[in-house]
Order: sequence, then C-alpha cells, then structure tokens
Amino acid sequence: MRFIDTWTAATVVAIRDLTPGIREFLLRPDGFNVSPYPVGSHIQVAVTIDGRPETRSYSLVGEADTQGYRIAVRRAPDSRGGSRYMWSLVPGARITITLPASLVQLDWTRRHFCLIAGGIGITPILGAVQALARRNADVTLHYAVRSRGDAAYLDQLEALLGSRLVVHAGDEGRRLDLGAAFAALPQGAMTLLCGPMRMLDAARHAWEAGGRPLTDLRYETFGSSGLLPTEAFRVRLQQEGVDLVIPPDRSMLDVLNAAGHEVMSDCRRGECGVCALDVVEVDGEIDHRDVFFSDHQKREGRKICACVSRARGTVTVDTLHRADAM
Repeated sequence: MRFIDTWTAATVVAIRDLTPGIREFLLRPDGFNVSPYPVGSHIQVAVTIDGRPETRSYSLVGEADTQGYRIAVRRAPDSRGGSRYMWSLVPGARITITLPASLVQLDWTRRHFCLIAGGIGITPILGAVQALARRNADVTLHYAVRSRGDAAYLDQLEALLGSRLVVHAGDEGRRLDLGAAFAALPQGAMTLLCGPMRMLDAARHAWEAGGRPLTDLRYETFGSSGLLPTEAFRVRLQQEGVDLVIPPDRSMLDVLNAAGHEVMSDCRRGECGVCALDVVEVDGEIDHRDVFFSDHQKREGRKICACVSRARGTVTVDTLHRADAM
C-alpha cells in the first residue's frame, strides 16, 4: 500500500477566520521539527462524528512553517460532519494527525505553469504559488469563487503574483473559461488544479480538446464533492442478501466495515482504487466521486469506489464474500 500513516498528537495553536465560511487552523505536533514537504501535501485528522471516530483529509496551506501545519476548513452544511467538528475546536485543543503526504508531482524543470483553484481548493495551490514565485517561473493563477469575499488568502496571492492572479468571481459576472485559459498557454505548460469534481471533469475535457497530454494536467480533488447532491442511498449486498442505508454524513466504506462486511481500502480519497466494488445492478444513479476510474469506466458503471462515491436510489454490489470461503 502507498499510504502508511504515522499518527501523532498535536495541539491547536491558533484559529482565525479567513472569510465568513473558511477557518484556518494552526496545528503543532508534539516534538515538532520544521521540515519541508512537497507541494500538494495533506494530513489526516482524527475527528469525532456523532460519537464515532473517523478521519478527514486536509491540504496543508503554504510551504513549511516554523510554527506548525496550517490547514483551512470550509464550513459545509452538507458535508459528512468533518467541518462541523473542526469548527467546534478551540485554541489549546488536543487532536491526532498524521505526518504530511503528497501524491502531486510537478515537473520543476518546466518554464510555464497554470494554476487553477476552485473555492477552498486554494489551500494546496498557495504552496505552489510560493514555490514557483521563488523560482521566478512563468506562472498564472486562475482563482474561481462565488464572490470576491469568499476568496481566502487573496492579499497574499496578490502580493506574490500581481497581475498574474486572475480572480473569477461569480457575483462580478466573471466566469472561468477553462478552454480559453488553456488555449492561452504555450506548448509544454503544466497545469495544477484543485477544485470540485465538476471543475476537474471540465478541465480534463478542455485540456484534451486542446490536444494537450493529460500527463501535463495534475490535480487535487475534494473527496466529498460530486455531481449529485449528498443524500442517503441504499446499498444491497448481493451475496449476503443484506440492505444497508448509507446516510449523508457517512461513506459507503465506513458503513460496510462498521456492519462487519470488510472492504479493503488504502487512500480513502478516491485515488487508488483499492476499495472498488463490483456493481451488479443500479436502481437510480451512481455519483462517481473518484479520480481513479476513466470517464469510460464511469459511464459503464461496473465498479464503484466505496470510500468517496455515492448514489441516488439503490446500488447492488458484490463484496466478493463467499460462504464457502469461510
């Protein structure tokens, strides 16, 4: 497995509100030593949701800081409860976190970079801005938000990028045209994107439509973002003859494992495919929230990543459990 997490106790050193809906947390692990971590790194945080222990993944904001790790959490009423827990914390609170890990790899030898952030997706992008600005790279950041007041770290970004920062605020009537943004890039440019699933899908289509290699488009996604509203749905286990309801605030993976139907997993971010289950039948619609399966595989609907993907209606799956294997 790629993800072997090392957990450590930490203290919430400071909290500040960046916007009305985004709160920054400064976390200092016990025995903290400053060490660099790759752009796009994230940490896992142990949270408690309705009395249940769970974990949530948050991108680290900016490059290594002598004070500790910074994360920013958007308060999301329709989330699975992680943001509610984080927003309940106060300075001095003790929590448990993992050491930083990253799956994003940038080719620092490139001369031209395009960065794209959607809302809270600015959190891993800020570190890339700092690193590229320090290298005097040719970099442009497209920052898409509902309103300018929702744009976290705007002053810091303007100081680093000046006119190379383009804010696409919906309340100002300025929408992000990904096709136009990509068309303006020179050949060989690399793009790093972090945003909701709709933005990623649109970016991949626009990138390929422009004849650019998909390997030059790197991305981070929100594990909870999808194309359908987050609502309860039903999972039917074909071999066991069991129906389980997946509530809006829990993943299919967590519910299955809690009910004793063990499903292997690794990243829990929809990136590795270890938790993928065979789909036997769908009475409704699958909301694929992973970045593991291709568009073609998602349209086929034969597999579902239990860690992040959801559905509307009922999905019948095969957990590969066999009574004669006991």
